[in-house]
Amino acid sequence: ARGPGRLLRRRLRARARRRSMTLAMMTTKMTMMMMMSSAFVARAENPLAPRLRDERIVLQTTLGDLTLALYDDAVAPATAARVLALFDAGAYATNHFFRVDKGFVAQIAECASGRRVAMNDEQRALATKTIPGEFSKTLRHARGTLSMARWTDADSATSSFSILLGDAKHLDGEYAIFGEMVDGEETLRRIEEVETRKEGIFVMPVERIEIEATYVTRPNASRSASTDATLREALNECRARADSLALELHEIREKRLPGN
Repeated sequence: ARGPGRLLRRRLRARARRRSMTLAMMTTKMTMMMMMSSAFVARAENPLAPRLRDERIVLQTTLGDLTLALYDDAVAPATAARVLALFDAGAYATNHFFRVDKGFVAQIAECASGRRVAMNDEQRALATKTIPGEFSKTLRHARGTLSMARWTDADSATSSFSILLGDAKHLDGEYAIFGEMVDGEETLRRIEEVETRKEGIFVMPVERIEIEATYVTRPNASRSASTDATLREALNECRARADSLALELHEIREKRLPGN
């Protein structure tokens, strides 16, 4: 009687393990989809969106990292160039998200007034110079879209911009779209869920969401001839070592496993 009981228990344990593995795989898949959803939404809503530039801009915030990419010169070239120059100059470091309106926008303050640390002359000159309005008639404001903030004047944008938290059709054609978020959905969700308070027309976070540091990566930056030569030399050395190890392994197998 004990034999069938053991068999039944084994089957039940095996079934439970399979269910657990299936649940873990589903959870992993859902997590990956959630993390990538902003980039997919921005692209799905903007099928005619231009090519993304090679640079990636990383914002290291108090709630996690966000990675942004700018559109190439086909759309809002002056806006993209200014934002990139500001990040290259470190102007957004110690700035903050002063506005978090769930389902609408997470907006970064103007660098000239939003930073915790004083700006140097180069940063201030870049951050206070206005940008001409570059408004697209085809691109749509969707989750993950980067949209330049401005005052009533169409040419009054400086450094403040928003990451869209949802569709905002009333902004289409009125504000410059210049890129999209390509990584950091989990961080964006954490930002969206913070406690907020209403101040005038703005919904603002109760606790400061600071951009602690930023950096720009350029994976396709051109290398010097000397760098290429060094890399080729290192590659050849690795190949030679691999060939030597393969030969040594073959000789060992011949000695210890005759006939193979």
